[in-house]
Amino acid sequence: MTDHPRDRYDEVSHEAAEQAFVDAMAGGRLHHGWLLCGPEGVGKAGFAYRAARRLLGAAPDPQRGPLGSAPDDPTNQLVAAQSHPDLMVLERVTEGTKARKTISVDQARELPGFFSKSPSRSQWRVAIVDSADDLNVNAANALLKILEEPPQRGVLFLVAHAPGRLLPTIRSRCRRLSFPIWGEDRLAALLQNRLGLEGEQARATARAAGGSPGRALSLAGDEVAGIDALVNGWMQGADMSAVIPVAESLKRADGGPKFELILDRLAAAVKGRALSGGPGADAWAELWSSIQTRADQTAGLNLDRQDVLFTLMAEVDRARARAAC
Repeated sequence: MTDHPRDRYDEVSHEAAEQAFVDAMAGGRLHHGWLLCGPEGVGKAGFAYRAARRLLGAAPDPQRGPLGSAPDDPTNQLVAAQSHPDLMVLERVTEGTKARKTISVDQARELPGFFSKSPSRSQWRVAIVDSADDLNVNAANALLKILEEPPQRGVLFLVAHAPGRLLPTIRSRCRRLSFPIWGEDRLAALLQNRLGLEGEQARATARAAGGSPGRALSLAGDEVAGIDALVNGWMQGADMSAVIPVAESLKRADGGPKFELILDRLAAAVKGRALSGGPGADAWAELWSSIQTRADQTAGLNLDRQDVLFTLMAEVDRARARAAC
């Protein structure tokens, strides 16, 4: 599991966006509403917390980026403890073991009361909505009222993975900052520096993450070592029963990145045997080509990932048998 955005201090997702916010603060042009747009996991919520900490009075730490501040700053310690009186966060609440699908209107209706009060410890009151995509219709309308009548000394950050789904009146009343996906090199460097992944493993994870640092860290933290062990087992002819729980996990809506990572690591292992020049190199080369084809077909035709994985495991068995002849 990755840490919460409120606990990140060294990750600068988009330096240009941070500098734009710093310039607005310094120039007295601070907009009351900021719409943070980009794919999920590219650092929008992290930016919101970094900006919020500075607005709430945390001392600048330039070594940590334009909006950087130190974890041991008293303001940041209050934010980390979720006890800063001038910060309000709206996110989907968890009931029992399940998170609600939306941010409710009751949560959004707390915003007017929050912003009606004067800041108690800092010069600003700050609210973060993570994410605005999770607002239900009534909650979105309640939030719109805040944007229509901007509070004095108040700033609202809206994290939006799909801003086109928001009310046009919400979008038009916010200053927009865009957060693009990360390049493969940058993601691989993050994984190497943060988690100590080796070069090829870091690159495989970066490719599967689709430009999202959050997804890359999640994959690396939870999956990579286990996937490499599974792939090595499959290549050696391990019991197919080990495939079943992995295949089951791919049926979930969020199984796509894991599936891509499995195919990437399997392709790397098969490629190694194909290029070795050893027995059965032709069989491994054919399987290598098949993996690439099936990866493209799965994405383009929306094939069942579980079925594709079982098919590939059967092809691994056949290639291994041919290599043994």
